[in-house]
Amino acid sequence: MKVAQLRDLRPDEQQEKLGELQKQLYDLRCQSVTENMENKHAIRNVKKDIARIQTIVRQDQLSKR
Repeated sequence: MKVAQLRDLRPDEQQEKLGELQKQLYDLRCQSVTENMENKHAIRNVKKDIARIQTIVRQDQLSKR
């Protein structure tokens, strides 16, 4: 996802998206152990999206101080 798209989301939507991505990461890790993955970079991409959301959430927390 793009950063601009993530910033447009409400805080509760950001948390929901974060939960979805963490579940997706778990599923991809399980899939990588049990079978061959077609997209080997999927785990890396999901981890980057999680980091983006966490960064935006933290920036919002700091700006409210």
